[in-house]
Amino acid sequence: MTTRYDVLGIGNAIVDVIARAEDDFLIRHGMQKGSMVLVDEARAAAIYDLMGPATEISGGSAANTIVGVASFGARAAFVGRICDDSLGRIFTHDIRAVGVAFDQPPASKGPSTGRCYIIVTPDGERTMNTYLGAAQQLGPEDIDADMVAASAITYLEGYLWDPRDAKDAFLKAAAVAHDAHRLVALSLSDAFCVDRWRDEFLGLLRDRTVDLLFANEAELHSLYQTADFDSAISALRQVARLAVVTRSEKGCVVVSADTVQTVPAFAVERVIDTTGAGDLFAAGFLFGLSRSTDHATAARLGALAAAEVIGHLGARPSVSLKSLAQENGLLV
Repeated sequence: MTTRYDVLGIGNAIVDVIARAEDDFLIRHGMQKGSMVLVDEARAAAIYDLMGPATEISGGSAANTIVGVASFGARAAFVGRICDDSLGRIFTHDIRAVGVAFDQPPASKGPSTGRCYIIVTPDGERTMNTYLGAAQQLGPEDIDADMVAASAITYLEGYLWDPRDAKDAFLKAAAVAHDAHRLVALSLSDAFCVDRWRDEFLGLLRDRTVDLLFANEAELHSLYQTADFDSAISALRQVARLAVVTRSEKGCVVVSADTVQTVPAFAVERVIDTTGAGDLFAAGFLFGLSRSTDHATAARLGALAAAEVIGHLGARPSVSLKSLAQENGLLV
């Protein structure tokens, strides 16, 4: 089958509402720094009232990654549920404006478009309170089998494992992709998400539902319930076809059954907001993989994209990643 898209992302369609605050704001309002928690609509409204001046930017983990893939110049598409409301229209406009194919019809009734209230502390760490809204209505009926089969890589976010219907959509997409001899990639999304679904995530690796895993160091430690990095990497090698573990300023480790390869991070003058760092790393790596680069080069592309996004507020690139990669000798 002809490849229509290099990477297809399936995930939560979310609008990020981002505000700065001191650490004591988190303490006063019972938020665990660096976490992502799901909240209901009442709690979402209360948090919004508590926040200071905020910026609204279309987000969602997999959606951020797909926007990054498009910024590198790849053919990208996204599937996620929105409502026919103001935030839904913002999300649709923003993702299409950067060249991502997004044809999901908005829901005319039911929960409003999902949003994530992100508190950014002075160290750049982000604490997220997510109201999934319409995003949690994603189900198997939203998966276009022809679209998945025509995509070289289908990329899924770990947050999809929370709602039951989204989990079924995930499994349907993975089965269609493998039937078409395509690759399936998964981001673990959040250490707290791993805490909730550890055994099932490990099962996805063992039965090869997932071909490529993205995790950060905290997520890896949660997955194997150990504080020892080397032990966790050793365990990961036993089950993963291919995995990439990011380690912030330490760079990343590319893991397969045969090799463990360390790739350095790009230097960052100042960390402004870590929101989207992992998402954009995945974008660079997936782009490199879609172009058949070696894994070290794919990881360098990921590191470059991550370095760009943490240098400003928001989880999407502010410049062309293709141009940035060319300037750094990673693309011709």
